[in-house]
Amino acid sequence: MLAAGDIGGHEATTALARLCETYWYPLYVYVRRRVGNVHDAQDLTQAFFCHLLEKQSLARADRARGRFRTFLITALNNFLTNEWEKQTTEKRGGGKAPLSLDFDAGESRYQIEPSHALTPETLYDRRWVLTMLDQVLERLRNELAQAGKQTQFEQLKETLVAKPTDADYERAAEALGISPAAARQAAYRMRKRYRQLFRQEVARTVADEEDVDDEIGRLLETLGGS
Repeated sequence: MLAAGDIGGHEATTALARLCETYWYPLYVYVRRRVGNVHDAQDLTQAFFCHLLEKQSLARADRARGRFRTFLITALNNFLTNEWEKQTTEKRGGGKAPLSLDFDAGESRYQIEPSHALTPETLYDRRWVLTMLDQVLERLRNELAQAGKQTQFEQLKETLVAKPTDADYERAAEALGISPAAARQAAYRMRKRYRQLFRQEVARTVADEEDVDDEIGRLLETLGGS
């Protein structure tokens, strides 16, 4: 993702597009929690990503300065402060073609967010890790599908997030036409790969490899306290 900070070139544009498509929703949730009006929240989120592109702000996302998710939320807060201080009636986004963000789907997702008093910051971190886990799950699904193991993934994916019982393994084994012991071993391999992919995803967003374990701990703590 930090490749989006390489000013100029096709790689930077592609990296930023992927960033917008993948991580816009945690930022939208944060803005939506702070801004009561739906359309204002959508405009501000859209304008923020346009700002990143136009000002090449991602070039300042230096790995040595810490976590990428922290850089983004800091940049967003600075942007919001500037927008509110300007108090301009000029249409946000400077007339640029809007990025392809599905705000209708995003608002639908927001409406089922917890209604209790989660702070915007906590909700942002919570949605960040859930988005990351969704990406990891999709990567694992694609890997197994390419290996001809799509059915195995579907039958055993629940074991990635919940402790399976003997009955769970027996049901999966029957569906897959293998023994319960083989199903248990396949689930173990899936969980191991899932953890590897999660670690890889986190590693892309921190300063150094030595920061990965700490970031994983922080993210999972946030998720567990939600």
